[in-house]
Amino acid sequence: MDWDDLRIFLAVARAESLSGAGRVLRVDPATVGRRVARLEEALDVRLFARSAQGYGLTEEGARLLDHALRAETAVAGAMGGLGGDPGRLSGQIRIGAPDGCANFLLPQVVAAICDDNPGLEVQIVALPRVFNLSKREADLAIAVSPPAAGRLTVRKLTGYRLCLAASRDYLARHPPITTRADLRGHRMVGYIPDMIFDRELDYMAEIDAGPVALASNSVSVQFNWVRAGAGVAMVHAFALPSAPELVVVLPELALRRSFWLIRHADDRRVERLNLFAALLAQGVRREVARLESIA
Repeated sequence: MDWDDLRIFLAVARAESLSGAGRVLRVDPATVGRRVARLEEALDVRLFARSAQGYGLTEEGARLLDHALRAETAVAGAMGGLGGDPGRLSGQIRIGAPDGCANFLLPQVVAAICDDNPGLEVQIVALPRVFNLSKREADLAIAVSPPAAGRLTVRKLTGYRLCLAASRDYLARHPPITTRADLRGHRMVGYIPDMIFDRELDYMAEIDAGPVALASNSVSVQFNWVRAGAGVAMVHAFALPSAPELVVVLPELALRRSFWLIRHADDRRVERLNLFAALLAQGVRREVARLESIA
């Protein structure tokens, strides 16, 4: 079986469409479709179920996916071990992360890694959900809870703090906040309840702060609401140095959470990913400690 055919199969399986796979591969969608049809003909099976919603894997396609992912890992490992400057990273790596981490930690951490590895290309996918590493949506993922199942390796990256905060302008225009009960008289900012994808994010229920009046599934939107003087929210302590107009209220209600680094089990043999994961973990821990010390 041709590796190039498997590469196209993987792209369609991940994108669930010919056009999406074509964009990733920089190939015309019609060409992608022909290559998929050729592979199905060679194997004498249907790999995808076509519908108005896109291309979904059939049972046979799902079985091939596991083999194709192993082949991809082997090719990545071989490429990482050939050529280039030993100890230097190159090629493309994609990280999936919740948007708080992706916005306030990863840019500076990844930039520093890339400064030392000019041949490295990094993509940060910031989405408020859990990433599917089995479908290779990312090479590595950061989560706020360790996964309970799957062929994955998990390590704790770092702990971090969350604090209730509001802008000085908001506090000047509203009654003082000196007790938890005072929060009931204030506009709370938080997550949309039915879009909380991880129980660790249900901050307001944990501190019994009352109903959320301004809600978003995005940490960045919540943070910008607070900066604009719209209300009170639980924010990452490592984000506070970027917004000097914010003030911590009721520090006794601060919460502790952790970030976890998640990888596919097969990637343990890919040295470039091992090296990148080590540098990423070191950088994230250092950056959280630095930012929280000045928050």
